[in-house]
Amino acid sequence: MSALAPLSPLKANIYIDGFNLYHACFDDHAGRGHWRQYRWLDLSALSAKMFPNYQVNRIRYFTALVDPRPNNPDNRARQLVYIRALETIPHLAVHRGRFATNAKARPLADPAAATPTPLVPLQMAYIIEQEEKGSDVNLASYLLLDGFKQEYDVAIVVTNDSDLAEPIRLVKSELGKQVGIVNPRKAVAFDLKGIADFYRRIREGVLHTSQFPPTLTDANGTITKPTSW
Repeated sequence: MSALAPLSPLKANIYIDGFNLYHACFDDHAGRGHWRQYRWLDLSALSAKMFPNYQVNRIRYFTALVDPRPNNPDNRARQLVYIRALETIPHLAVHRGRFATNAKARPLADPAAATPTPLVPLQMAYIIEQEEKGSDVNLASYLLLDGFKQEYDVAIVVTNDSDLAEPIRLVKSELGKQVGIVNPRKAVAFDLKGIADFYRRIREGVLHTSQFPPTLTDANGTITKPTSW
């Protein structure tokens, strides 16, 4: 009697909300300032370590170029170096949205209120507001398109953005695909709870062991990790 052939691993596509990942894991406001040392993150290594039982077919990374700021004039230059490092990964594609910057009037909040409440009498302030445009729509579009094209058995979405709840539901209900959510934050957004087949959290240890080497090469030469990283 011949032995049964081993089952092929499920094929997975990974969709990464770049700014959600960055601000959740590496932003001081997230209470994880000591994780900033792991920003030189190899997303292929991270995917392989978190999902060793899947065949990672494709990684899609969604981001937008930041604007240099007076207190951080080199932020775009560092971001471009990191994107260049990501593009050395053969099965990874970078999809760029954009930032819209506008001055808007907003009411001042009452600092004594337990919930967000405007001051009385109403006082307004003009603020500079930056909004990322396109990344969530781009992620949702490719999540659905790749599913229609039968590119994956399992879609893994790295995000905590509740705007992605409906496309995730459609991938499951209309395409019959499995979906996993990797939450880069400490708690899952309310609208994302209960809609995925499985959930994972990003731990410090896996970030530590999923770093690019300090220098890489591509067709244009040497890529060096920024010193401030």
